[in-house]
Amino acid sequence: MPLICETVTANDLTTLRARRDGCRAADLVELRLDGLVDLDVGGALAGRRQPVIVTCRPQWEGGRFDGSEEERRRFLRAALDAGAEYVDVEWRSDFSELLDVRRGRGIVLSTHDFKAGVPSDLEARVAAMRATGAEIVKVAITASRLADCVPLLDCRRVVDGPLVLVAMGRAGIPTRVLAARFGSCWMYAGDAAPGQLSAERLLNDFRFRSLTGDSAVYGVTGRPLEHTLSPAMHNAAFASLALEAAYVPLEAADADDFMKFAAAVGVVGASITAPFKEELFRRVVTWDPESRRAGAINTVRRHGEGWAGTNTDIAGFLAPLRRRFDVSNTRCAIVGAGGAARAVAIALATEGGHVTVHARDVQKAETVAALVGGRGLALPPPPGSWDLLVNATPVGTFPRVEETPVAAHLLTGGFVCDLVYNPLDTRLLTEARAAGCGTLGGLEMLVAQAVLQCEWWTGQRPSATLLGEAALGALGVPPNGSHTSIDACPRGRVSREASGS
Repeated sequence: MPLICETVTANDLTTLRARRDGCRAADLVELRLDGLVDLDVGGALAGRRQPVIVTCRPQWEGGRFDGSEEERRRFLRAALDAGAEYVDVEWRSDFSELLDVRRGRGIVLSTHDFKAGVPSDLEARVAAMRATGAEIVKVAITASRLADCVPLLDCRRVVDGPLVLVAMGRAGIPTRVLAARFGSCWMYAGDAAPGQLSAERLLNDFRFRSLTGDSAVYGVTGRPLEHTLSPAMHNAAFASLALEAAYVPLEAADADDFMKFAAAVGVVGASITAPFKEELFRRVVTWDPESRRAGAINTVRRHGEGWAGTNTDIAGFLAPLRRRFDVSNTRCAIVGAGGAARAVAIALATEGGHVTVHARDVQKAETVAALVGGRGLALPPPPGSWDLLVNATPVGTFPRVEETPVAAHLLTGGFVCDLVYNPLDTRLLTEARAAGCGTLGGLEMLVAQAVLQCEWWTGQRPSATLLGEAALGALGVPPNGSHTSIDACPRGRVSREASGS
């Protein structure tokens, strides 16, 4: 099973030692000596409780050490003499003497390519590194798209011996979580490189220690995915159902990029978010009637040589709304004209709502509205024109929390839904409540559709409460329930179900 190696950096020795001793979740610690103003190898190692890799990365390889190569060589020799389990030596450095003296033992031979994309000589480079006799060969490339991760799989197949294969950047996160799948003997954690995850997140959100090279792979694809809560929810669901499976962010450049990666890695199923809901609908070989009507999907699973698609956004949106608002015969204004807006339009029309769709591109708004016999109009929805308002855009999502899709003085209807779930309380919802509207945030809808996704993939239904708590935990919010259930304010039409009739 791959180990977790936590990287610690600091400007001074005291801070480095404190951070070293704080790595309680890691199996070994990488001590980065470069950048220390008071570099002392013995002091860095003294009193350590865990195995260490000592690294003194030069500036020409992305580090902070600006001294001579002879100085670096002396520091690394001193680390080995002082009992360090490993030292990291750059392939481009002339440290062959150190390799020969040690016969490769305790040597991590590394290469880091910070240019986006896959080096044309990647396999040859790895083979040459392995031929040096180094105990561990580490290769780090910079992924600009998911497909850049795929050649690392080929390196594992053509070279024997312990490897660490990692793609830096957000598109490379799957190589970190799926270290066993990519054949890495350990994976680096911390914040020292682009896309690096904390040890706690690897363990808590991704169940790193339970994953093997044969674990089923699921994920969420879209762009961007930096703040998605889906991994926390679905990995909690898999754990509760005792499934050997991993759910990872798959930040793709486009639909083709996702398809290529999914085929190479053997992805079993995936959640689909913006901007791929409509494009991937055109790639699946089977779909359900709701997805076909919407022309958009939010979920896929393997179907023979292709993919099957479904859209759990529709049922996921309606489930919490029905408890708070009676849609029948009400005027429903949707802000946005993407895949989420399509699902919302169908859901509201199914419940008897009269739909208008508002977007900057009126033609796109008309296309979505035509799905349900509604009207496509410009932004914003005029005051007095709606009873229910739904924000189906990402406007207001963290970190741009000061934004809102509809100005406060236009919030004259009865009820406002915001599909945004991070933050839990968007500016739109806050201003809607101040205006006397009933409100519903995106988290409950996110959880409801995720429950349906997991059931469609696995045949087992996870606990909605569990998924909600996992989502709140990922947001750093205590799961006390107060953030996931906001009752309708006076001007909201209370649903028949909520009133008990």
